[in-house]
Amino acid sequence: AIAGFQPLHRGEILLREQRVSSPGYTLAPEKRRVGMVFQDYALFPHMNVCHNICFGLRNLDNAQKRRVSDEMLEIVGLTGMGKRYIHELSGGQQQRVALARALAPRPDLVLLDEPFSNLDVVMRERLSFEVRQILKQQHTTGVMVTHDQHEAFAVGDQIGVMDDGRLLQRDTAYNLYHSPENRFVADFIGQGVFIRGTLIRPDTVKTEIGVIRGDRAYDLPTGSQVELLLRPDDIVLDEQGELTARVTQRAFKGAEILYTLEVRPGLELLSLIPSHHDYPIGAQVRIRLAPDHMVAFPVGQQGAA
Repeated sequence: AIAGFQPLHRGEILLREQRVSSPGYTLAPEKRRVGMVFQDYALFPHMNVCHNICFGLRNLDNAQKRRVSDEMLEIVGLTGMGKRYIHELSGGQQQRVALARALAPRPDLVLLDEPFSNLDVVMRERLSFEVRQILKQQHTTGVMVTHDQHEAFAVGDQIGVMDDGRLLQRDTAYNLYHSPENRFVADFIGQGVFIRGTLIRPDTVKTEIGVIRGDRAYDLPTGSQVELLLRPDDIVLDEQGELTARVTQRAFKGAEILYTLEVRPGLELLSLIPSHHDYPIGAQVRIRLAPDHMVAFPVGQQGAA
C-alpha cells in the first residue's frame, strides 16, 4: 500500500505531508518517489551492475547514468564494480547493489522487505549497520519489514510491533524492551519469564521468590494479582544472593552464556552470565533479583498495567 500497488480501505498514507493513498484514491507508484529493496533483491542477471543500478533512471542520458552509478557504487562500498555481472557477486554485494538501485532515483522513502534474510548471521549483522549508516548519510527514510528483532534493533530509530495486522506499539528499541505497553509486546521482545505476584504497593510486587520493588508505580488496587516479567539481565550471579538455583539448560553465546535456572519445582528463570563463569548442567548457583525496570501486567489482561 505504501508503494501504491494496493488500495487502501481505511485511513490514509502521506509522504512529505502529501496524501498519496486514501479510500478511493491511489497515486500511481511511479509518482511516489518510493524505492524498494526486495527479499530476493530482484536484480537482472543479464545486466551488469551499472545497468541494474540505472534501470529506473529513464530521463537521464548515458553519461548522467554513469555518474549516478559511480556515485551509488561509492556510497555502498562497491567502487569500480559497475561492469561485473550479478553472478560474479557475493550475497552481500548483491544486497548492496539492490540498495544502490533503490537509492539511485533519489527517493523520499525506501521500503526494505526482509533484505538480509538470505545472508549468513555475520554478514546480516554487518550489513544491517551499513544500511542504517547509508540511509542516514543520504537523509532517506526507510521502512523495513523483518521478523528478526536484532535486525530491527540495529536498523530502526522507531520500531513497530504488529500482530494479526494490528500495530500494538511503536517506539524506540529501548522502550519496547524496558517499557512494553502490553503483554504481547513484552513476551515478543527479547526473552524472559512471567511469574505471578501480588501488588502490595504501587511499585512493589510480592512473589514466591521474594519481594520486588521497581522504578514505576502501577495504578492498580493493592492486592491485585499481576504477572511480573523477569528478563535474563534481571537475574544476577551473586555468591551472597538470596536465592539458590540449579542449572537445567545452557546456551553458549560467546561473551555470555544463557542459563536456564530452576529456582523452585516448576519455576525456571533465564540468566545471562559472563562466559568466564562456566557452570555445568546440575550445578548449584547463588543469584539475586535486580530488575532495573519492573514490568507487570494484570493477570488475564493483555493491556499494560
